[in-house]
Amino acid sequence: MTQPPGPPPQASPPVDVADSSVGELMSNVMKDLSTLVRQEVELAKAETKAEATKAAKGAGMFGGAGFAGYMVLLFLSVALWQALENVMDGGWAALIVAAVWAIAGAVLYATGRSAFRRINPKPERTVETLQQVPDALKGERP
Repeated sequence: MTQPPGPPPQASPPVDVADSSVGELMSNVMKDLSTLVRQEVELAKAETKAEATKAAKGAGMFGGAGFAGYMVLLFLSVALWQALENVMDGGWAALIVAAVWAIAGAVLYATGRSAFRRINPKPERTVETLQQVPDALKGERP
């Protein structure tokens, strides 16, 4: 877990509030609350940055793995083409390899299109909750 930037906040010594007015006390509370919120925001920024860095490294590794997989499929396709060329004309061998890839592409396209059609871009629960906010602010229950 990452530490927040800068030195840790120091605890204030106890203050005698007997001679303080309510306004001064409220001012001190608001100042302390503001400092607390500011420190929490800084901590959240630091943690988010650290996690984003980890995610970027992982995404880069996935990209490299995808490229390596592409190269494997490319060379396997060339090897299949060469193997088929031993038993038939080179043009027919290339056509068979291309047909296999066309079928694989069509299956992936159909599967991807089906998955996208199941996506509902409207956040139903969020919309429902937001519709309840005005009533909740008025003190009414749904």
